[in-house]
Amino acid sequence: MLNKINSSIYYLSNNDEKERPTLGLVCGENYSLVVDAGNSVQHAQEFLKEIEALNVPPVKYLVVTHGHWDHFLGMNEFGATIIMNSLTNQVINDWQGYSFDDDSLQQYVDGGMMTSKCMEVIKEEMPGRDSFRLKSPDIIFEKSLTIDLGNKICVLEAIRSTHSDDSTIVYVPDDKVLFLGDSGYGTTTDSLFHYKQSLLLHMIEDIEKYDATYFLLGHESICDLDEMDLYWEELISTSKVTDSTSLEQAIERFKLEKKRSPNQNELFFLKAFVNDRIIHSKAE
Repeated sequence: MLNKINSSIYYLSNNDEKERPTLGLVCGENYSLVVDAGNSVQHAQEFLKEIEALNVPPVKYLVVTHGHWDHFLGMNEFGATIIMNSLTNQVINDWQGYSFDDDSLQQYVDGGMMTSKCMEVIKEEMPGRDSFRLKSPDIIFEKSLTIDLGNKICVLEAIRSTHSDDSTIVYVPDDKVLFLGDSGYGTTTDSLFHYKQSLLLHMIEDIEKYDATYFLLGHESICDLDEMDLYWEELISTSKVTDSTSLEQAIERFKLEKKRSPNQNELFFLKAFVNDRIIHSKAE
């Protein structure tokens, strides 16, 4: 079932067990726009069925927020104008060369090109996959793009992100709603989960310039401004005290700075920033 923010904006909640991210719907007077395509044909079709029940203007645009499989593998199903930034398009170009038979999928997993969860979802939720081929985007933009749905504007911007190099956000100014995709998350490199410390403040700057009341992240419930402010504050404060590859040192510095021990979220972030330091130390 779709969640309603107001008469113009809806979203389908994430399902982490099935590796399904949050999907968004923005409705204007003439057209509707979808934010992210889902992780499979089945995911996309279930979302479309919910949209049809709303009796809203037809879906004309689909925005892919970044090039991770769970956000784009359903994009063929929408019959819409597919929009993404140029870096995401590079990822799609690679995937257009993939084959989806069992042997090929296993080779991609063995070669680190695909996760085992992705293979599992493709096998279970992608009918006709032996002949499956991703469509090409219809609109490729560099920095930003504005879409008019009929008395409803959507602003797309490629931002700096701790999650991926190709993150796009979607802002609806009339409703002060910001779709973040996965841009506010960390990432995994060499089996280590980390936040890209060098990009953290730049990312927050790119996001906070928008006057938003509600925030939709790819794998969370909807967040209000207070919740996002707390998230940024915890990330900034833990990043500030992490300047080495030692978790113990980062925790001690946090205690000195805050006069208390880190909570569960803060400890998670401290570990992630320490991992970022470890990854950079290995690269030097």
